[in-house]
Amino acid sequence: MNWMEPWDENWFWSRSFRRFMRDIDRMFENMFREMSARIPKELFRERELPDGTKVRTLGPIIYGYSVTVGPDGVPKIRTFGNVRPEYPLPVPTEVREPIVDVVTTPSLIRVTVELPGVKKDDIELYATETKLTISVDTPERKYHREIELPARVDPKSAEATYSDGVLEVTLRRVEEERKGERIQVK
Repeated sequence: MNWMEPWDENWFWSRSFRRFMRDIDRMFENMFREMSARIPKELFRERELPDGTKVRTLGPIIYGYSVTVGPDGVPKIRTFGNVRPEYPLPVPTEVREPIVDVVTTPSLIRVTVELPGVKKDDIELYATETKLTISVDTPERKYHREIELPARVDPKSAEATYSDGVLEVTLRRVEEERKGERIQVK
């Protein structure tokens, strides 16, 4: 008996093949129904079109990792997106964490942030000596990220540009002041 005998060309047109395909269709329908029931309601957005009809859209669902190696050679792993990994199931949120890249030079810290689909006027920036906060809150898109800066900066020196969905913030570094007193060994 050769291995192709049960699969002769008539088998594909037989009743058992049709039954097999019907079972697969049923399995896919059940899986789709179960997955649809598990989608959190926060991920559905409803908007009205100019003609008055309402459209429900799902998503987007974004989650990822960014791995960079610092000047000290230690890798830094950061997550981004709008899904927070929680047990037993991940919890999606409406607010996304954008992808961020921080570059340090001897005199500056340059922060590059991907903020696609927003207008320059919708971006809110707030800086302290050690942290930069970025927020966007529009009906279509919501972003929020607090970035711990690798060195102290002068918040008043901050300059920001936004072009083609990329925000670039440049901050001047501040000299670290030595604090404390010298102790003489006797």
